[in-house]
Amino acid sequence: MDNSNAPQNTLVSVRDLTFSRGNNKIFDDISLDFERGKITAIMGPSGTGKTTLLKLIGGQLYPEKGTVTVDGQNVHQLRRKELYELRKRMGMLFQSGALLTDMNVYDNVAFPLREHTHLTESMIRSLVLMKLQAVGLRGAHQLMPNELSGGMARRVALARAIALDPMMILYDEPFTGQDPISMGVLVLLIKALNETLGLTSIIVSHDVEETAKIADYIYVIANGKVVDHGTPAQIEQSSSEWVQQFMHGAADGPVHFHYPAKEYVDDLLSTGKRY
Repeated sequence: MDNSNAPQNTLVSVRDLTFSRGNNKIFDDISLDFERGKITAIMGPSGTGKTTLLKLIGGQLYPEKGTVTVDGQNVHQLRRKELYELRKRMGMLFQSGALLTDMNVYDNVAFPLREHTHLTESMIRSLVLMKLQAVGLRGAHQLMPNELSGGMARRVALARAIALDPMMILYDEPFTGQDPISMGVLVLLIKALNETLGLTSIIVSHDVEETAKIADYIYVIANGKVVDHGTPAQIEQSSSEWVQQFMHGAADGPVHFHYPAKEYVDDLLSTGKRY
């Protein structure tokens, strides 16, 4: 792959990517770059393919056209074993948390260490407690997932995501369904862990305020295209009416309040046709 037009220090590069589901084109020839050590956000309304993009980066889905390169490796040309090795270096925080319900907090965080390493239980114990300490939940290590609040479950999932010391973490809507306190804690944790562990973070979100607080760079996606991109300050000053409507949550604008329909009076006066 010719990646010469990607900025230096790029960890993930998406080039000329096209992807469809049936007749629905999710991405239409888009290109994005994700810099090492930075927090990059992918923002846009629900249903615009943000989570799909994470799956393309992780090699779970294959594009019709274009390439995805992670740390110099073309994801979709890797053999299965090579892809699995790459995925070990990519932590994932799912929107639901996806904790294993029949395991307690400790065992959930220990799970990837037991599956992918040959460490002794003593070493695993030290690492698990270290990761739980990092998210503030070392004291909850014996609790079961059904005993956790939504915010606590998301933090345990984050501890599990960093268990193998990945080079990057993919966050799928990390703030959805969180109360203001839990949301504030997650915002703080994502920023702190990124800086402390030297991570690269990709956040998929439609929560504008929280994401803009911590993102170094933002891509706004809609209708299969990158509508705009830049730092949070640059996006705030975007000349795109669509971006302004999205970032400020305006009820009407390029995205209309009313679904397309014939004239209201004509619809009211029409006879003989039942809905």
